[in-house]
Amino acid sequence: MEKMSDEELALSYIKGNNAAFDELLLRNQSKVYSYILFVAGNREEAEDFFQETFVKVISKLQEGRYSPSGKFVAWCMRIAHNVILDHYRERRARRVIEPTEDNDLSNISTSNYVDFGIEGQYVNEQVLADVRKLMNRLPAPQREVVYMRFYQQMSFKEIAETTNVSINTALGRMRYALINLRKMARSCDLQLFQLA
Repeated sequence: MEKMSDEELALSYIKGNNAAFDELLLRNQSKVYSYILFVAGNREEAEDFFQETFVKVISKLQEGRYSPSGKFVAWCMRIAHNVILDHYRERRARRVIEPTEDNDLSNISTSNYVDFGIEGQYVNEQVLADVRKLMNRLPAPQREVVYMRFYQQMSFKEIAETTNVSINTALGRMRYALINLRKMARSCDLQLFQLA
C-alpha cells in the first residue's frame, strides 16, 4: 500500500479495504491538522475540528462523493475549511479565523530552514518570530492565504478551492496581505530607527 497514490488508496477504501484508509490518514493527518490548528488557534478546538473533518471524509468516501483528481489532501483540507466555517457560522462570527492571543503561529516549525550555525539559527528564529507577529496583525482571510501559500506550499487554485473563493479573490487577498506586511515592516523599521 505504501506505493499506492492517495487516490488509489481512497478508491481501495471505497471498495472496502479499511487498511487503505489507515494509510491515507497516516500520510495526510499532519498537513491537515497543522492547517486546522493554524486556523483554530488552539489545540482543543483543532482536535475537535480534526476529528469532525475525518468523520466527514469517511462519510463522503463511503457515500461515493469523492472523485479522484490527484489532490486528495486538498480535498480533505477543503472539508476541514468547511467544518471550521460551519462552526464559526453557528457562532455567528463574521470571519473564519478569529485572532486570539493564543494564535501566534508558534505551531510553524523552523526545522525546515537552512541552519547557518548558532548565530544563523538565532537570526532565522528572530526573523520568523517577527514575521509571525506581523502575520498575526493581518486580517484573518489574508493571514489564511499567506499561511496556505508559504507554509503549506499550496497553489492559488488549491487555496481557492479550499477556502471556497475564486482564484482572483485568493490572489487579491495575497496581494493585500503582502502590501499590509510591507507597510507594517516599514513602520517597524521607522520605529526602530527613531528609537536608535
